[in-house]
Amino acid sequence: MLLSKSCIYGIRAAIYVASVEGNQFMSIRQIANKLDISFHFLTKILQTLTLDGIMNSYRGPNGGIMLARDANSIMLIDLVKALDGDNIFRECFLGLENCGNSIPCPLHEHWANIRKNITIVLTNTSLSELASKVSTMEHRLSEKDIFNNF
Repeated sequence: MLLSKSCIYGIRAAIYVASVEGNQFMSIRQIANKLDISFHFLTKILQTLTLDGIMNSYRGPNGGIMLARDANSIMLIDLVKALDGDNIFRECFLGLENCGNSIPCPLHEHWANIRKNITIVLTNTSLSELASKVSTMEHRLSEKDIFNNF
């Protein structure tokens, strides 16, 4: 898996938040239950997204989380960099130090092309685009969605 579990869960949570009508604070517990993610784990992930300016949080009985800016302006690359950093875009697939064009690993050329394509997809895909697929029930965000419609 190229992305960490926290990154994947953070992307899923952000898509879910973006897919719900109205820009209002949403309970983290509600998101965790809907996506079948540990509440405490999700809270830590969303704290990271809040610190990075992707989410806003509000404490208290009516508190929760919401997008800090319009979903059209949040690209997948923003979420990946906030949660996993940019190592995926720089590191050698085999984990070798100083892998590059002058001293490549056996996968260097292939991985460079894949990495370039991944970067293009992450840079050109907005949260809004993915949220619209979920809100129209074309796509799912959790295993629960196989049996229960959104």
